[in-house]
Amino acid sequence: MNIKTLTNIITKTEQSFSALPLRLIAGILFVAHGAQKLFAWFGGYGLEGTGQWMESIGLAPGYLMALMAGSAEFFGGLFLIAGFLTRPTSFVLAITMIVAIFSVHIDNGLFMATNGYEFGLSLIAITFALFIQGGGKHSVDEKIYNTLNK
Repeated sequence: MNIKTLTNIITKTEQSFSALPLRLIAGILFVAHGAQKLFAWFGGYGLEGTGQWMESIGLAPGYLMALMAGSAEFFGGLFLIAGFLTRPTSFVLAITMIVAIFSVHIDNGLFMATNGYEFGLSLIAITFALFIQGGGKHSVDEKIYNTLNK
């Protein structure tokens, strides 16, 4: 498989606007959550604090786990907003949410009021939809695909 074929597979997207609100809203949420972990913004604890907490729940080494989760969320969120590499980004973010659900939220039930998995499940649904349809109109993926296939 050559690089053009691989790039076409990754960047091909539905030609509709339905992905745009999903990308923007989920992207903003992921950027904010990642910034909490990486930079201690928005009331977060930064890498040190998040790493200590992750270590305490069995995700070791905690600092590395915080760095990986924070980076996936922050940079993945930026990629979603731009619609760049939407499919692989969505896959990574879905896996990140699955880990969060099963390591933190599953025992608390569904609802957010009890720190349940409702929010994570919603983000999995969004990332799954984006994985299926791609970045849609007004995405970098659309521009790349159209440029390669002129």
